[in-house]
Amino acid sequence: MKLNPKFGIDKLLFGMKASDVSALYGQPDKEFEDEDQNTIHLYNEQQWRLTFYQDEDFRLGYIITSNPILTVFDKIVIGRTPEEVKNELFNQKITSWEMEDFDLAENHFNEDHWLILQSEFNRITKVEIGAIINNNDDFDWKFGKK
Repeated sequence: MKLNPKFGIDKLLFGMKASDVSALYGQPDKEFEDEDQNTIHLYNEQQWRLTFYQDEDFRLGYIITSNPILTVFDKIVIGRTPEEVKNELFNQKITSWEMEDFDLAENHFNEDHWLILQSEFNRITKVEIGAIINNNDDFDWKFGKK
C-alpha cells in the first residue's frame, strides 16, 4: 500500500467523493460525522480513517492509517523510527519537519506535504496525510486531473 505524497494513498486521491471510494473499496465498515459535520469513513481491512470535508462538497481531504504494509518511496513506514523515515524522505526533498510532543506520542509534521508521522516509544504507529492547499488558498484536488 503506497503513500503518494500530495496525492493520497493506494488508489485514493484527494478530491474523491465517497461514491468514488466505495466503487473501488466497497462500503465503509463505519460511517459518522465529526464535530465539523465532515463525514468520516472507516475501512477496517485497509486500516483507514477517511475524512470527506463538508465545506468542500464532501471531497476526500484527509487520510489516517496505521496499516503495517504502508510504504513511502518503496520503504515500510509503520514500526520504524521517525528519524529513519525522515532521513529517507529527506533524500526525496521532504526536508522540513516540526515536532510536537504529547507525553507518550510525538507528531513529526511536514507542512509542504501535509504529512504527519505519529510515533509512540520512538516507533511510527500512525500516518496522517492531507490534501494540499495551493497558492490561491484552494485545495489542490488530485482526483480527475490529468
